[in-house]
Amino acid sequence: MARCIELAMLGLGSVSPNPMVGAVIICDDRIIGEGFHMKFGEAHAEVNAIKNVYDIFPDAEKLLKRSILYVNLEPCAHFGKTPPCADTIISNNIPKVVVGCRDPFTQVNGKGIERLKNAGIEVLEGIMESDCLELNKRFYTRVLRQRPFIILKWAQSRDGFFAPKEGGQKWITSSPAKQLVHRWRSEEDAILIGKNTAKIDNPHLNVREWNGKNPVRIIIDRNLELPKELNIFDESQDTIIFNGLRTEVIGKIKYLELENFDVLLPRLICYQLYLMDIQSIIIEGGAKILNLFISADLWDEARVFTGPDSWGEGIASPVLRGESVETISVGPDTLQVWRNFLI
Repeated sequence: MARCIELAMLGLGSVSPNPMVGAVIICDDRIIGEGFHMKFGEAHAEVNAIKNVYDIFPDAEKLLKRSILYVNLEPCAHFGKTPPCADTIISNNIPKVVVGCRDPFTQVNGKGIERLKNAGIEVLEGIMESDCLELNKRFYTRVLRQRPFIILKWAQSRDGFFAPKEGGQKWITSSPAKQLVHRWRSEEDAILIGKNTAKIDNPHLNVREWNGKNPVRIIIDRNLELPKELNIFDESQDTIIFNGLRTEVIGKIKYLELENFDVLLPRLICYQLYLMDIQSIIIEGGAKILNLFISADLWDEARVFTGPDSWGEGIASPVLRGESVETISVGPDTLQVWRNFLI
């Protein structure tokens, strides 16, 4: 099962809004096939693992009849972009399946396991369940909470300041931290900032420091005041502008009108993103936007960099009520990871 999780992670950033899934096939105490879900809309892990066996062994059909298939998530039992994996397992006469955790999706939940059992297949479930649930925390959040998995990210000075008091741009963290942030962007569906951050920093919000896909850019600009010369309007990647004036699509820029910009704003944004199958989002600021989501208790994880320098004054960093779960060094900076266990 640990190998299934390891394989599944290879799909991070490529399979959303599907879950990450890895599969391993064992025969006579040795691995004879492996596979993972590589890309949304393409073959699932179980299918790839079975194909791997056929690609390697001339007697694959006989081997599968006395094999065990391990998979971190319950095999699907419905027709979606691909046929049901449960049917593929059954048709290949695999006698035993070991499952990490159940799929919470209504069309699957328990149905895949039931279909396997009805076909006479022995099913063992709940193996390394907590690890399997953690692996697909984004997927579970979208299905069960009907919103994206929300990651807050910011950098602060050693004495806890988020930005200069007078406004303007002032870099806090090092090059290694910047590269790590760009890797994170490649792993999530979208990235969100407010109007002031877009105007002051003029960010690209891409992954130029890392090899991977660019996230969907999301900007909150209530009155559509941002100048079109900013990098966010360069149409190099899909961009959503939440505003209070109009709904319109111009090239890769989608303007979406929202009716409310008060304390309900985070919930409205989350619901719209859920409808668009955006499974995870990084919120990078500014302080007002971060605090708005914190106040609404709409966040799952926070990644906070602390630089080595003290400023003495500035805009105070947001305050979290969650639990710090990890602290690591990234070059000269310190990264603290928080989880919101209160929701």
